[in-house]
Amino acid sequence: MTSDETVLHKLKNPTNNVHAQYPEKQIKRNGYFEQDLVIPNVSVYIIMHTITLIGLWKLITLNVQLSSFVFSTVVGYLALLGVTGGAHRLWAHRTYKAKLPLRIFLMLMQTAALQNDLYIWTRDHRLHHKYTDTTADPHNSNRGFFFCHVGWLLMKKHPDVINKGKNIDVSDVADDPVVKFQRKYYILLGSSLAFILPSIAMVYFFHETALNAALLSITRYVLTLNGTWTVNSFAHLYGWKPYDSSINPAENATVSIVGLGEGWHNYHHTFPWDYKAAELGNYRANLTTGFLDLMAYLGQAYDLKTVSPEMIKKRAARTGDGSYNFGKVPLENGNSKHHHNFQEDCVWGWDDKDMKEEFRNATIKLKSH
Repeated sequence: MTSDETVLHKLKNPTNNVHAQYPEKQIKRNGYFEQDLVIPNVSVYIIMHTITLIGLWKLITLNVQLSSFVFSTVVGYLALLGVTGGAHRLWAHRTYKAKLPLRIFLMLMQTAALQNDLYIWTRDHRLHHKYTDTTADPHNSNRGFFFCHVGWLLMKKHPDVINKGKNIDVSDVADDPVVKFQRKYYILLGSSLAFILPSIAMVYFFHETALNAALLSITRYVLTLNGTWTVNSFAHLYGWKPYDSSINPAENATVSIVGLGEGWHNYHHTFPWDYKAAELGNYRANLTTGFLDLMAYLGQAYDLKTVSPEMIKKRAARTGDGSYNFGKVPLENGNSKHHHNFQEDCVWGWDDKDMKEEFRNATIKLKSH
């Protein structure tokens, strides 16, 4: 194979073997990569996390108004809901449909989270699901905890991420007028909803000092970021795998509590088109699902897609690790982690052209219009 053919092969077949992708001279002794850091990003994140430590100290020492703390907490969870219920389950995975008022609300809340606009967020997340934990995954967990938690935002993208990202279909998001509006005014909307308006509200309504209000706004933002990042790190490295033992994503109850229900990650990567992102029958560790069910009851959300119990049990028996606890399911393959090629089954969500017909047929639609 010529050098050009080797490069072409690597681009077509992203791998999760780091040594297969990088020559030894590019891998440091400690296992991290000699990859170009984006210094402005590194500087911003260091500054923001330093400010957050100051903000947390003020909270611990009770040097801020209790009302300001409660307000910041509410704003933080609303912003996180915009990510989980909006960017993630609506736009990225198309697990349900939403009427215009709900789409506008979720767009504004996701903007307040300041985690890139919906187009970029969706593109990167669909890429993550299509090439989970390979070199084409923006936050490949095989590169270690720090990289998949925050490091991927501090350095230039792997070439596979760039090349494969060009082929991810996000035309549905690009054509959405709500997304078009957000992208056009993103800087103004983002700075206003994330920092300026919350700070003004704390000063005006809760008589907070301007300095404390600014500190709390930044602290809330950074904590919300880290809450989202736990899904990429903790939920890809720690937990049990009742649905597919061949993949890194795992069920992690702690992440689900922090991330409003996003920690049931083994299920989610096995069935990414399910609006619940879990098999749970309650909302205790899946508040996003509770919100979506409420919106469906109010007529704002419809065509909510979920997986049939029969399909779930069959998949748990065929590829799970034996920890499935919604009824006895005998494993067909013991505890082998090599029972199938997961990459062949990877789809980003409901409208992925590679989604198998058997998956569509076993999907239940709730509140159909």
